Amino acid sequence: MEPIFLAYLGVVMTLALSGAGSAWGVTITANAGIGALKKNPDGFGTYMILCAPPATNGLYGFLGYFMVSGYLTPDISFFQASAIFAGCLALGILNMFSAIRQGQAGGNAIAAIASGHDIFGKSIILIVFAELYAIVGVAALFLITQTL
Repeated sequence: MEPIFLAYLGVVMTLALSGAGSAWGVTITANAGIGALKKNPDGFGTYMILCAPPATNGLYGFLGYFMVSGYLTPDISFFQASAIFAGCLALGILNMFSAIRQGQAGGNAIAAIASGHDIFGKSIILIVFAELYAIVGVAALFLITQTL
């Protein structure tokens, strides 16, 4: 196997896992929002904002591609390709789980808000904790690229 293939496989994995996780997380939150709209149609703006955090993880996967794209050349070494593969795979897995968990937390927040609880601000803070690990994954990939 050519090293460039291994590097591109990592890029594909980070894009696919990050994108799938974001789609899954946003769907969880959007489903809760749709259900909540039946009770409180005026809450659309709040529900929409709570749908946004899981979407960022797909963007982090795309950012990962840009971080490694300068190394994706035909003369890439096996070491560089392996580092890119491992870093991108880790980023994709972190993003996928972060997005799904953000979607679940956002869905619970929407259900609580629709039931009359005033927890929007506190919910955003709690949802951001899951976002932190996606950001750590981006930082780790950045540090990996600095060693190449």
